[in-house]
Order: sequence, then C-alpha cells, then structure tokens
Amino acid sequence: MAARTAVGDPVLEAAVDIAQRAANDVAGSAVGEHLGFRLEGDRLGAHLFESLTPGYRGWQWAVTVARPPRSRHATVCEVEMIPGEGALVAPSWLPWAERLRPGDLGAQDALPYQSEDIRLDQGYEQTDDAEADRLAIWELGLGRARVLSAEGRAQAFTRWYDGEHGPNAQSARHAKGQCSTCGFFMKIAGAGRVIFGVCGNEWSPSDGSIVSVDHGCGAHSETDAPAAGGEWIQSQPVIDERDLEIVQVHDTPARVVPRMDEPAAP
Repeated sequence: MAARTAVGDPVLEAAVDIAQRAANDVAGSAVGEHLGFRLEGDRLGAHLFESLTPGYRGWQWAVTVARPPRSRHATVCEVEMIPGEGALVAPSWLPWAERLRPGDLGAQDALPYQSEDIRLDQGYEQTDDAEADRLAIWELGLGRARVLSAEGRAQAFTRWYDGEHGPNAQSARHAKGQCSTCGFFMKIAGAGRVIFGVCGNEWSPSDGSIVSVDHGCGAHSETDAPAAGGEWIQSQPVIDERDLEIVQVHDTPARVVPRMDEPAAP
C-alpha cells in the first residue's frame, strides 16, 4: 500500500504566533520577520523566521510544530537555526586522509595506508624458490610490496618537470648551460633517467634535488663569471682655468696663483 502524501495542514500552518513565541524564548531579539511555513510530513511542519544574529546573514530560525491525530492544537517540538539561500556555511566535511595535500605532512606525522592507490602497482612477492627470488631481486631491484605504477610515475614526472627544478624555473631561464652538460649532474636509474637526474653541487640552489636535464643555474660546472677590470683608466688631469685658488690667507692681501696659461708676474 502506497504511503499517503501530506498535502497541507491548516492547524499547523496557522500556528505562527505559537512558533514566534517559541523562537523569541530561545533567541530573543535575534528573531526577525516570519518567512513562511513548510510541511515536513503528516501533522509535522516548520515555521521559518529571519535570523538577525550578527554574522549569520542568510540563516533562518526554524520552529518545528506538530499535533496529535484529530487534534486542533499545535505543539512546539524544537527551535533551531538553519542555513537559508545564500547563507555562509562551512565546507562539506572530509576525512582527514582526504583533506591532506602535498606539503601538509609534518616531521612527526604519518599518512594512513591506502590499499588502493592508482600511483602504485603490485611489486614482486617472495616465492618458495630461493634461486628465483635471488634472481628477481637482483635483476629487478625489487623486494617491495608495491612499486610505482605508470600513473604514479607520470604524476611524479609532471610535478617535477613543472616545478622549481624544471626548465621553466627562473634560474633555468637565466642559465647559460643546461644540467645535462654539467659535471655535477648525476643520472638516475629507472624510467626517469632520460628526463631527470640529481644535482650534486653544494653551491647550487638545487643541490640534492631531482632536476630535469634541461634545467640550469648559475653554478654550472662550465660557467664562469666575467672577470672585473683591474686597470686604471688613463686620462688627462682636469684643469679648471676659469677659477682662482686662494692658497694663503694673512693680514696682507692674499697671494693669487696665476692661471696655468699665463706667465708668472716678476
């Protein structure tokens, strides 16, 4: 048998004054004008009032009212504040593991285990054949439960290449040589060896970091700063012939030094 849908309840809808008094008892002057009524179910509805509480613009006071079967009197069930259209609300809750972003992990933090991670593939697992295990570990370099998947490698390579140690970094744009031609560039093994390496120059801002082959900086092994000039510029002395220089001052008139282009007085 299909459930009967409530189409209206005049008793509850008319209980505006009862709902108003209940809201005032809870929020006092923070209750504004009546905004309307909505039917929640059989003999159950809510009157909505504007909220005047500072900082809660767009919120509403909701007073839930109900009545027993065949009763002509409404009863208040609860009073609460709910968000209305345009109200400022907190973002949807996410578990801690889903809220974390790269860079959030502290020195003493630990990430939760993810059994299904698209960045990882199943690694080599030990068998009962000792020789097969030895050969697989030696040739494949594994022995780990999981290894990077193709998706995981693609994400890491893209992040490194687009970051501060890729070709678009400011130091790379001003560098005169690329890391691929630098003596401090150490190649890595694996799928990324044709794109990345490790910087081994303590004077470089990328020391100890993964760098792309087309990255660069001013500490390139073959880069040299221009030498500063150490010789004096040879020029003729400057002689001002339009002025007189007073070289001695006494009670007697000052002796005047003649200009260099005039002979001395006898």
